[in-house]
Amino acid sequence: MSLAGLSTAAAVAGPAVLSPATAAGRVPRDPAHRAVATERALQKYFAADHGLLHETYPNDGQNPYSYEWPYSQAVIGAIDLAGMRHGWTWRTLVRHRIDRWAAYWNPDPAFGPPHYDSYVRPPLGGGGDAFYDDNEWVALALLEWHYLTGDRWALRRAAEIFELIVYGWDDDPSHPYPGGVFWTQASWSTDRNTVSNGPGAQVGAHLYLLTGRRRYLHWAKRMVEWTDGCLLAPNGLYWDHVALDGTIEKTQWSYNQGVMLGAKTLLYKATRDHRYLRQARDIERAALEFYGAVGADGQTAYFTQPAEFNAIFFANCLQLDALRHGRAGYAAMRRYAAESDRSYLDHRTGLYRFDGDQPVTLLHQAAMVRINAMLAWSPNNWHKLT
Repeated sequence: MSLAGLSTAAAVAGPAVLSPATAAGRVPRDPAHRAVATERALQKYFAADHGLLHETYPNDGQNPYSYEWPYSQAVIGAIDLAGMRHGWTWRTLVRHRIDRWAAYWNPDPAFGPPHYDSYVRPPLGGGGDAFYDDNEWVALALLEWHYLTGDRWALRRAAEIFELIVYGWDDDPSHPYPGGVFWTQASWSTDRNTVSNGPGAQVGAHLYLLTGRRRYLHWAKRMVEWTDGCLLAPNGLYWDHVALDGTIEKTQWSYNQGVMLGAKTLLYKATRDHRYLRQARDIERAALEFYGAVGADGQTAYFTQPAEFNAIFFANCLQLDALRHGRAGYAAMRRYAAESDRSYLDHRTGLYRFDGDQPVTLLHQAAMVRINAMLAWSPNNWHKLT
């Protein structure tokens, strides 16, 4: 997919709807307009050369470009803009960002199946370690793009990434809790995480639903079963990861709950086994209660989580809500967006300052593009979210 000859300015401009903040400094009430304003601010403050993006604003100067994980969230944010009612005008931006993903692509077989490095590769940068979850976010974004547009290249690339995910499976039976997809190929970590297995299962389930190949379903089930057996906590939520010495890190991040309820929603669609649907409902119910609890500061526990984790959680809730014809996840996301606007939005710039005076991160800004855009999706299309 090449956009050679398309200028960066034309590629990223998108439709001229409104500026990052309204003239009076008020937040647009309509979520579609909030999403556009948030994306406009992202483009204004995070734009780097070669059509790429900075990691923070102000940019700290350590790296000229963002790591792949934040970039992937800017891509999925643009895709969610394109999925809004009348959002087709954002497709040029999506194609531009997908095209620039090539800067991270590593085809060298010395590092296993082809994949996206954690940082841009030569000549723009030195590349980086391969993270399995980073690549899973790419695959899920491309699958959503395929659902919206029928792009066959996106489907093929997602299938190519799935080979990397399977390559990352722990096949040493002597390990505590043997099995599971590792988090990264880097030598400094041997963790197997909920967030490297749940999204991997989602990719496999999507590919099965799209192709009918049972190998994808086999692996999706295997990843879910391993995560349930090793990282499902007594409160119905998921812990973060297990190390090779058997130590379990028990933090319960919101995106871990999202990817597992999403994986089980997809497995229900693939198998019609109601056990998966019941489990997905239970995860959503437990997570909405857990993160919706109000603390002493008057804020919900969602604000103990990074915005990008919440965006992933809410996207998966909407997939389940689409299947159940419910609105629990949507209602929670709407409340979160409203509180984020009240407490963290800099009306002068259109940036979300969740960390006070610290630099604004691309991850946070892209997450709020995504959340506001998803609020503007038709419920009839929630099943296309990934």
